[in-house]
Amino acid sequence: MTTPAAGAHAAAASNPYGLTGALHQGGPITWAVFIILVIMSLATWYIMFTKLFEQQKVLNQYKRVRSNFWGTPTLRDGANKLERNSAYRQIVDDGLLAQDQHTKLIDPVDQHEWLGASLHRSTGAINSRLGSGMAVLATVGSTAPFVGLFGTVIGIYGALIKIGASGQASIDAVAGPVGEALIMTALGLVVAVPAVLAYNWLIRRNKVVAEQLDTFATDLHAYMVSNGALRPALGTVKAAPAPAVKAPTATKA
Repeated sequence: MTTPAAGAHAAAASNPYGLTGALHQGGPITWAVFIILVIMSLATWYIMFTKLFEQQKVLNQYKRVRSNFWGTPTLRDGANKLERNSAYRQIVDDGLLAQDQHTKLIDPVDQHEWLGASLHRSTGAINSRLGSGMAVLATVGSTAPFVGLFGTVIGIYGALIKIGASGQASIDAVAGPVGEALIMTALGLVVAVPAVLAYNWLIRRNKVVAEQLDTFATDLHAYMVSNGALRPALGTVKAAPAPAVKAPTATKA
């Protein structure tokens, strides 16, 4: 008496169709399509995890900036409290550099415009680095189904050629090879769906990071052009006062 596991293994061994069979039947073109899909999948997961790490790092930096940076007496003291090579440290350093460079300009340029352009250029460079790799995800999400479909077309073409050469057109001779070729389309969808989801998710998180960077750059700009008079309001929200309770009036006997 055979066990269920042994029966399942025997059924799988007797089934000539599957991914391995599709690769052997398709030939070099199908193998090339399969390798391309594997590379696309590996690139998708690598970019997704690395970008999540970079984004989370910048988001955590924003929380520390809001709590530590603006309480310092000067910008240089605040910059020393920020992590080296961090996004917000770069913005502060670029702002201080632009402030020093403004005094060396020969042609008169308004300090407001000079600092605003420098801070905008600094935040743009950070956003550009965070957006690197998004084009790869978009490309994989849009082209992986067609790459898999190309493998399917080649597989079906080869299967029909063999069926026509053998002279057998029964359902068992047609359904197996054709169904086997459809595996490549399924692989293309398996690669494309995570890439599209990761692209949309990371783009949304990049927008949140960009908004925080712009907010910090605007506050820094206002602080520098006002010589420290303007600072962002970081205090706690005051609780609403409780309604007054009327004292009960004495009733006449």
